[in-house]
Amino acid sequence: MLDPKVLDAVTALGVPYEALACDPSLADTAAFCEHYGVEIPDACNAIVVAVKTEPRSYIACLVRADTKIDVNRKLSAIAGTKKLSFAQAEETATLTGQMIGGVTIFALPDNIPILIDERVMERQSIVVGGGNRSSKIRIDPHALERLPNARVADISIPRG
Repeated sequence: MLDPKVLDAVTALGVPYEALACDPSLADTAAFCEHYGVEIPDACNAIVVAVKTEPRSYIACLVRADTKIDVNRKLSAIAGTKKLSFAQAEETATLTGQMIGGVTIFALPDNIPILIDERVMERQSIVVGGGNRSSKIRIDPHALERLPNARVADISIPRG
């Protein structure tokens, strides 16, 4: 079900979680929420952002599905550069070793900082990718603060 590396990373946190099976054709957030009855603000998306300086680096961001990363203002202020762009799908898959549609902030390379949007912490539990399109993870968002390289920051704005 969960990607084995993701399972190891989640288990290592030593916190309760629930692995959820997911029809791969329903892995995209809107379809998943509608089919499985998950509220949109409880669904969170992991997005890799490329920092286009030399050497090139990356930031993994976790935001609620009812928000989007404010790349041009909030994230660029944290990164200290305006040279940011969303990583391409192939680049994300290669970098994370995870399948697009299931990318999560678990089991990422050690050199990738993780920014968790502060709005994620407002939810009682959240659903994140399982590293593939056939699984998701329901977890207390505060458990994510235990991840190496993770910190909570204001990085999003409401969709709309």
